Amino acid sequence: MASMIAHPTSSSTANPPPVHPRETIQARSVSGRFSHWRWAMVWLTQLSFYGLPWLSLDGHQALLFDVESRRFFLFGMVLYPQDLIWLTLLLVISALLLFFATALAGRVWCGFACPQTVYTEIFQWLEYRLEGDRHARLRLDASPWTADKLLRRGSKQLAWITLAAWTGFTFVGYFSPILDLSHAALALDMGPWEGFWIVLYGTATWLNAGVLREQVCQYMCPYGRFQGSMMDQDTLIVGYDALRGEPRGGRARPADHRASGLGACVDCTVCVQVCPVGIDIRHGVQASCIACGACIDGCNTIMDKLHAPRGLIRFDSPQAFAGQPATPLWQRPRVLIYAGALLLLSTLLVSGLMHRPTLRANVLRDRTVMARQVDGGAVENIYRIQVMNSANHPRQVRLSVNPDDGLSLSSTPDTLHLGPAEADFVVVTLRLNAQAVQAAQAKGVRVRPVQVRLTATQPDQPHEPPEQIAEDSTFLIPR
Repeated sequence: MASMIAHPTSSSTANPPPVHPRETIQARSVSGRFSHWRWAMVWLTQLSFYGLPWLSLDGHQALLFDVESRRFFLFGMVLYPQDLIWLTLLLVISALLLFFATALAGRVWCGFACPQTVYTEIFQWLEYRLEGDRHARLRLDASPWTADKLLRRGSKQLAWITLAAWTGFTFVGYFSPILDLSHAALALDMGPWEGFWIVLYGTATWLNAGVLREQVCQYMCPYGRFQGSMMDQDTLIVGYDALRGEPRGGRARPADHRASGLGACVDCTVCVQVCPVGIDIRHGVQASCIACGACIDGCNTIMDKLHAPRGLIRFDSPQAFAGQPATPLWQRPRVLIYAGALLLLSTLLVSGLMHRPTLRANVLRDRTVMARQVDGGAVENIYRIQVMNSANHPRQVRLSVNPDDGLSLSSTPDTLHLGPAEADFVVVTLRLNAQAVQAAQAKGVRVRPVQVRLTATQPDQPHEPPEQIAEDSTFLIPR
């Protein structure tokens, strides 16, 4: 697939091509099937992004990465740092899903769902509403600064900054409870870190979607550089049917282009005018193409006006553009590998989340007091235990040890009361009786394993079976 990517050529290293300043791309608005799909994805992604932080489940924000409290709320589930393996697995599945989509339909993610594309689409829509379509914006670019130009450009920037600021605020709302964040913002009592990240993410949104735009896709995003390694000759791409379109040239509308020796392309350059990255798809597949389908909608509009068949520019495979038959999916190894890996990891993720324990504990021995002897020859070790309730209901947790091992809990209540999605620390003392100490010292044992048991019950539902876990640690015996 790498050979399909068109690269610019230079005539000589001694005479490099002249460097031209970047020209602002003023894309022409277009309507069609792929334009409707892009806007459907804009609505879907942005309603999800802006709306999810305000959704509440079981008294908690539905999606919240509470870094300060080390808790992640994920649609009714409560994850602690010990559960990061599931978030990591979710990221791996997302990457594999991207690879799978690329193997099937090229850069369809870039063209329809990538945040850079989505926000650029929104920013361009605001630009279109405030400055007009492509020709009006080109005239505005070339005109001197007047009150009208200042008003239009100022209004556009104000709309962009407002949207970018709200985007930054929403982004921070995924890491800091958004209701508290809203109250703090209204009271002008926001913390420095919240303010910093709102400004940083808002500025990045304004810069990427309003100023840099296609440069992010062309020069900053690495995906366009290695996408060819995930594609094959049967991957669907946006391409120009040169067999049908060439040689291109203008003609009168009722004229038969075949009789004139011309192809179907009338060289109207609409496909270039509507392209958000400013490329000419008729030059072949290019790394800058984000497969948004705008050129397809533009070309289909012209074909409709000429009463000619659509599909001169279309989503199709390189095999089809070359006039070769397509390969069945079950004969494409990379598609099968991605699909198999997705199925396996998704099964592991769902199974793991369904069977994960909702009671967790960390038992840490106090290293400041290694071990101490008490009256009668017994030995005590002190432990700091973190107990985490990841259920959405209150629980009563009882701590215990196996008395047959000569151990007992002392100097602390053996019961904790935890609220929904709450974690707490408790300091406990384990005592090893004198008989067990003497037996261990006789064998030269200085460190012996211990096990702390935790049993969780629901006070409001006494008939529910308790959840039990056991955590291992060590017990030190002095010489």
